[in-house]
Amino acid sequence: MKVAIVCDWLTGIGGAERVVFNIHQLYPKAPIYTSQYDESSLPWFKDADIRTTWLQKLPSGLKKFLPLFRAYTFGKLDLSAYDLVFSISGAEAKGVKTGPKTIHICYCHSPTQYYWIRRNEYLKYPGFPFGLNWLARLGLRLLETPLKRWDKHAAKQPDYYITNSNYSKNNINKIYKREAIVIHPPVDVDRFRLRSNKPTRHGLVIAGRQTPYKRIDLAIEACNKLKIPLIVIGNGPDHKRLEKIADRTITFLTNVNDLSIVEHFQSSLAFIFPNADDFGIVAVEALAAGTPVIAYKKGGALDYIKNGKNGVFFERQTTASLINAINIILSKNFNYENISKSANQFSTNRFKNEIREFVDQIISKNK
Repeated sequence: MKVAIVCDWLTGIGGAERVVFNIHQLYPKAPIYTSQYDESSLPWFKDADIRTTWLQKLPSGLKKFLPLFRAYTFGKLDLSAYDLVFSISGAEAKGVKTGPKTIHICYCHSPTQYYWIRRNEYLKYPGFPFGLNWLARLGLRLLETPLKRWDKHAAKQPDYYITNSNYSKNNINKIYKREAIVIHPPVDVDRFRLRSNKPTRHGLVIAGRQTPYKRIDLAIEACNKLKIPLIVIGNGPDHKRLEKIADRTITFLTNVNDLSIVEHFQSSLAFIFPNADDFGIVAVEALAAGTPVIAYKKGGALDYIKNGKNGVFFERQTTASLINAINIILSKNFNYENISKSANQFSTNRFKNEIREFVDQIISKNK
């Protein structure tokens, strides 16, 4: 078969890029079409056949400005010469053209966040540099209706949908009126897997890109009041604001290597996951490290947190609700080895096997 892979962009390491990489490993000869590619920040694809659009000529940092141009560009991209097209998309890449004999499978992370799921959050905190948030708000309001119309049309293009969690599955059905099967994304559980059931543990940890919707401020405020040590791993546009609200028990680490992050996860009493993510790979990495997760009871976390066994839910995104969950988790004795084992079902090998099986079924069905 002639296979093509298409994704929104490849400009940094994240959950979406991990999905692209693992599907690329299944189809190493398939070209990868994308709007922009930054090889320096994403060396995984140095041997891949990456085919960028004219948007590659623009700085990758401008990708937030470009949904209209991406919609136009992907909508014109004709992949009808391929037998199988795999779009990995949470934005515009699903809108590519395919032929009547092409099988188009979309691994959809979510209906496009800035139109549907987090519209109000994007309007409140667009996260644009150089004081351009006003321009982002104006652009989103002006273009929202036509872009939503285009997005719904693009959502009709794939023949089949796969998604990362039951939360995303429900959103795809609600917004796009399409059915999806759930294949949880690949997590490098081997790298984080707990090697000893009795590590020395103290304090709490949180990690991720520091943007307002991640609600890292909630974790900081709760630990300020409890006077509990909290390690905050990562960086982002919200970093300076978070530093200002943090007391002395809060430690910020902006440049943590692969080995150190494993050590921090394995030496913490719990990992805080205070936002409703589509899935939340970082929370499953914490589970693989044997660390219980304190999670907001919404989103992808519902697929992997077993309340009282490998973590604790809190019901509302308030400091009081999170403090209550922290106190519960600090009062419990967890079996760290069992927590680590609970992450095994999200391994990269499992992901590849499930994708391969799904594709085989679809090909057999279409013969």
